[in-house]
Amino acid sequence: MNDNAMNENDKTKAEQPHQEGRLPYRRIVALTAAASLLIGIIAGPIIANHSASAADPVTTGTPEHTITVSGSGLVSVAPDVADVMIGVSVTKPSAKDARAAAATQMAAVIAAVKKLGIADKDITTTNVSLNPVYDYSSSGSARLTGYQFGNSVKVTVRDLAKVAGVLDDSVTAGATLIQGVSFRLDNSTTVEAQARNLAMTAARAKADALAKAAGVQIKGVATISEVATTPINYYPGVAMGAAKDSASTAIQTGSTDVSIQVTVSYLIG
Repeated sequence: MNDNAMNENDKTKAEQPHQEGRLPYRRIVALTAAASLLIGIIAGPIIANHSASAADPVTTGTPEHTITVSGSGLVSVAPDVADVMIGVSVTKPSAKDARAAAATQMAAVIAAVKKLGIADKDITTTNVSLNPVYDYSSSGSARLTGYQFGNSVKVTVRDLAKVAGVLDDSVTAGATLIQGVSFRLDNSTTVEAQARNLAMTAARAKADALAKAAGVQIKGVATISEVATTPINYYPGVAMGAAKDSASTAIQTGSTDVSIQVTVSYLIG
């Protein structure tokens, strides 16, 4: 054997270990990929089932059954505050004269109200207006005859015994409009709490009756909602004359109703 043949054999033997070393590496990669795929196939349904179970109210123990009822509570009490709407309205040939006359009359009205002990914070301007006045009686286009200036205030009366005096004295001072009187509660929190308790008691009584008829028991409360209503007793007014009669204006305060309605969903089992 010559030297060239021996070199070729040696070269072939030297390459064989290198080539044989590659095959196990490729097999490992293939086996790893196959194992990952197998794990995914097995774990996928498990994860999916777990997610479905988490969203299922039956498996999570979320209550399914409720009784929903409503209840009302009503408490009637005497109001303790009155809001009196007073105004002046003056018509003059010019806007300037109408404004000046209305300002003078309203200043006198406010001064008369303050003499009765009404605080500045309880006198609030609610409207100021200026409008042209036209004569439509003649044929043809309307004819401008002057301007009407209006000014209104809301007077909050916290001593209801003074309501008649506010009305009478303001008219004497120059008020030409009494636009209404309303009676309300200054703070209805306590009365609303009483009405709320009555409403919840009524709702529970209905739920107990329904549960007994259905052969189930009330386990708790799922949801509660309420609507509160405190109507204001409002008496619209009319235009008044400039002078007051000898008798005071009769005032009847009546009562104020505070109503609470609740809707309750009770858990049953």
